[in-house]
Amino acid sequence: MARTLRLTGDPAADALLSTDRFALLTGMLLDQQMAMDIAFIGPRKIADRMDGFDVHRIAQSDLQEFVELCVTKPAIHRYGGAMGRRVHELAQFIVSRYAGRTDRIWKTGKPDGTEVLRRLKELPGFGDQKSRIFLALLGKQLGVRPEGWREAAGPYGEDGSRRSIADVTGPESLQEVRAFKKAAKLANAASAT
Repeated sequence: MARTLRLTGDPAADALLSTDRFALLTGMLLDQQMAMDIAFIGPRKIADRMDGFDVHRIAQSDLQEFVELCVTKPAIHRYGGAMGRRVHELAQFIVSRYAGRTDRIWKTGKPDGTEVLRRLKELPGFGDQKSRIFLALLGKQLGVRPEGWREAAGPYGEDGSRRSIADVTGPESLQEVRAFKKAAKLANAASAT
């Protein structure tokens, strides 16, 4: 039984993220340069426009047509064109590397946390921080806990933290994560001066 995620405040978006691992991975990809809860609604926007969300259909779609779908208002991201291309590339990678099964990233060969992190970092558009946050999200909210996952996720894997989308379980925790991010940004700005 899939665990119900409450990342966005949008029941339809959260239902999709809870049941489709590529949708969740896509939300993580979109989580940059905009509010995290809004970024994770992006997969639902795609699903609404494609009459469903399917990694194979996205990967096989014409790139320009898919980008057009992504920039149609309301766009999937504030940089809809660039992010549409990234989603398309990510879908193609998942289809070619994992036969369209996103969960093979953490299931193939019973990998430990370090190996899952390495596989996440291989994904188009996933750097170190994004990969660690996604690993923490898997462990904290979906019960995907390969040996050493907390250590591999770094501070994002800390129990009880409020650092990222991995810690969002509803409106209250969303506000706590936002407050943490705001304080961290202010501290970084103060130390830069």
